[in-house]
Amino acid sequence: MTGHPDDVGTIEVAEPAVVVDEASMTYTVRSADAVQGGRRTGSGVKTTVVEALKPLSFAVERGESVGVIGTNGSGKSTLMKLVTGQLQPTTGRVYATSTPVMLGVNAALVRQVSGEDNIMLGCLAMGMSRRQAREKRDAVAALSGLDDRALQMPLKAYSSGMASRLQFAIATSVDPDILVIDEALNTGDAQFRARTRARLDELRQQAGCVFLVSHSLSTIQEMCSRAIWLERGVLTMDGDPGRVARTYKRYTRRMSDGREDEGRELLAEKQAELVRCRVAWAGGTAPTGTTPL
Repeated sequence: MTGHPDDVGTIEVAEPAVVVDEASMTYTVRSADAVQGGRRTGSGVKTTVVEALKPLSFAVERGESVGVIGTNGSGKSTLMKLVTGQLQPTTGRVYATSTPVMLGVNAALVRQVSGEDNIMLGCLAMGMSRRQAREKRDAVAALSGLDDRALQMPLKAYSSGMASRLQFAIATSVDPDILVIDEALNTGDAQFRARTRARLDELRQQAGCVFLVSHSLSTIQEMCSRAIWLERGVLTMDGDPGRVARTYKRYTRRMSDGREDEGRELLAEKQAELVRCRVAWAGGTAPTGTTPL
């Protein structure tokens, strides 16, 4: 988090689902020096350090659904890769009570086969037996909103919206304890959105947690109990989805209207309001079942 360097708060953690503890991510990008007139302008490889995420800390309790917003390149996908264990943080740690399921990774679809076959393959890939996959078939089809005719078509004939809906339905068929959804719910009609919200509510009631990355502020406000705003790799706001979305909208409007000084002023104001925090585990150590990713 940000704030005055001398202001350090504490996040007390007792029974979390996910804990991000002073995690940061820095990439080292190497590229050849520029070439002019057939000759190199330098003597070798140029190295650039990119700080995708500055150190940040937060805890997500069981039963929460957290929306993640921010302009392109602000570190949203990087943070989700840390949460799912696809990347290891440069500094700090990320803890989870179970292995997070990321929509689109754990339920990868095969374009050459039918939607019906994709349901079976997706369920098998997530550890179900054939019997369990067959039992889940009707529920997956109902949530996706695809009829029998569509399910017999090869996936390559699907629109992006149809594929996203099927992907979501398969990914949530295993009742994941921690679910990460990255830009997958911006398509679909009102009925699908209603079914999706009901399914997310079911997951939360089963004591899990959900991360939802989206550029749709209305989706965040409809489906999340909490919102996190990342901007330029910095945790800028963390709280009520309506309040966070309204402030983010003010920022993006100022930037798009050419009032960049006002936008940067608002950004600095909100980042200064957050106090950098450290995680304090109840009892002094991470509880049993909470493991670093």
